Amino acid sequence: TYKFDVKMTCTGCSGAVTRVLEKAKLDGVNDYSVNLDTQEVIVKGSIPYEDVLARIKKTGKEV
Repeated sequence: TYKFDVKMTCTGCSGAVTRVLEKAKLDGVNDYSVNLDTQEVIVKGSIPYEDVLARIKKTGKEV
């Protein structure tokens, strides 16, 4: 289980993160939670931490 603090200011921000994590389900993400209020993203699965971090950063959000 990985926890990321991601700067998200609106539902568009959290939606972008949700989309990349949904696509990552094919690569080992089993479950995830994106919380706009606390600006936390929790990811569970067999995918390496670095891969998840890179995918979240591709959305342009600060991690």
